[in-house]
Amino acid sequence: MTGKSQRGEYEITDSIKIQIESGEKILGLRSKNNWIDIGRPWELLEVNEHFLKELETDIQGKVETGANVHGPLFLGKNSIVRSGCYIMGPVYIGENCDIGPNTFLRKYTCLGNNVSVGNAVEIKNSIIMDNTNVNHLTYVGDSIIGSECNIAAGTNIANLRFDNGNVKINVKGDKIDSGRRKMGVVFGDGVKTGINSSFNPGVKVGVNSRIGAGAIISKDLESNKVLIPKQEHEIIDKNE
Repeated sequence: MTGKSQRGEYEITDSIKIQIESGEKILGLRSKNNWIDIGRPWELLEVNEHFLKELETDIQGKVETGANVHGPLFLGKNSIVRSGCYIMGPVYIGENCDIGPNTFLRKYTCLGNNVSVGNAVEIKNSIIMDNTNVNHLTYVGDSIIGSECNIAAGTNIANLRFDNGNVKINVKGDKIDSGRRKMGVVFGDGVKTGINSSFNPGVKVGVNSRIGAGAIISKDLESNKVLIPKQEHEIIDKNE
């Protein structure tokens, strides 16, 4: 029987080793398909890119006059792309989504079902899961956003370091190189950001956490937390 490893997990490599030592026959499968591990969050973006490259246009919803679509687009039932939107495919939009007006969706963006994207939003190479709202004047780059999130107006998610180096992400207490020069954030389900909040590359926010208005986030935030930035104001009498 396979026991837990030093990191507290059941390892398939340990199971295979036990079988070999017991004289069991081990079989492998030869495949011409790509092997992509998805044990870490940023690897979801790699899988998303891989499958969207094969996307074919299928418009089941409505694209209003005045919207521009370039490249493959899947648009689910009862979804609408409003006038002024610019879509650079491949882009996947699920069912019952409301996009725009004047929204820019860039390559490899994947929106789940019941997603609302407001006016003048830009989303690049990101996964936005079901029932999430991305409100007006927001930028989301190379990110994974969970379900039931609310991304408030003016939220900015940075995806590039000042030194152009690979983005590192905290995984179980260790900073791991994601291998990606461009990487935004990973939000759990139910995250809510305040207006004009900003996030540095590689930040993770846990389930059901809240971010106050105007906050600048450079470190991970655990689940079920509320972050409120402290501010100081000086009020000057105009008559003095």
